[in-house]
Amino acid sequence: MPIISTSTGAFFERARQDIKGLRAQAETIQSQLGSGERMARSSDDPVAASRLRTLARADSLSRIDTANADRAESDLSLADGALSDISRALGRAKELATQAANDTLSDSQRASIGAELDSIEETLFSLANARDSNGKALFGGEGTGAAYVRDAAGNAVYVGTASSSELPLGEGLSVARSLTGPEFLNFNDAAGNPTDLMAVVKTLSDALKGAAADPAGAARAALDTLANGLDAVTTGQTVVGTRLAWIDVVGERRIDLSEMRAAEEADVGSIEIGDAVTRLQQAMVVLEASQASFSKLSGLSLFNQLR
Repeated sequence: MPIISTSTGAFFERARQDIKGLRAQAETIQSQLGSGERMARSSDDPVAASRLRTLARADSLSRIDTANADRAESDLSLADGALSDISRALGRAKELATQAANDTLSDSQRASIGAELDSIEETLFSLANARDSNGKALFGGEGTGAAYVRDAAGNAVYVGTASSSELPLGEGLSVARSLTGPEFLNFNDAAGNPTDLMAVVKTLSDALKGAAADPAGAARAALDTLANGLDAVTTGQTVVGTRLAWIDVVGERRIDLSEMRAAEEADVGSIEIGDAVTRLQQAMVVLEASQASFSKLSGLSLFNQLR
């Protein structure tokens, strides 16, 4: 028959290890309750820790995409405001052209209209050189200087790049932050010839101030061309509005994805408070019971039974 021998030293060591394990379990739960995190270090759950790092990287990239979207929205809003001002200036130019088309006007009256058209052309030039949120030419594409300059004859000349820079919005999506000047200022006149808005206004002004033999006829001819120019500006406004709406759509998706990541992060890395409190109470009860049992058993000996 086997003989089972239990030494006093083995008993104490086993009891000590059990109590130490229970105390460590209770301390771990208390730490989790204090931090709200399920893992104190990656080694606690390598798979979950790797997933949390992936989610953190996605959050970091999302913040960059949000900053890009904010900049694009700011620049496009500035562009929309400038285009609205250009449209109003163009509407006034059409009113003046209608007045100048009247054959009964005197030369001085037409010259006065021409002077106001000069002011409108200068306004258009200023708006075409508007600056974005970073101080760069709003309608100059990717150039760092002005979008338009004047040549020796005083004509506005585009000196920007062929396209506007695009800003990434995440998931392979991007949006152009503005328009280039030629995209809405260049168009075909009533005869189908390429021209630009500032040239049309300047030419009409010069005609009314004596450069044309028939200023009234020049004014009537300019009306259709100005209408084409207004259509080009309206098209530009539509493009800008579409891009702003696109940024909103992408932004809503980004928010949805961010909320999904936050929920997954909470599920993977956070603790459920109620469950943790219950586990802590259970651990403390078992720890106290183990300590009480150890205290009672450690005081017993064979001599107590022989008395």
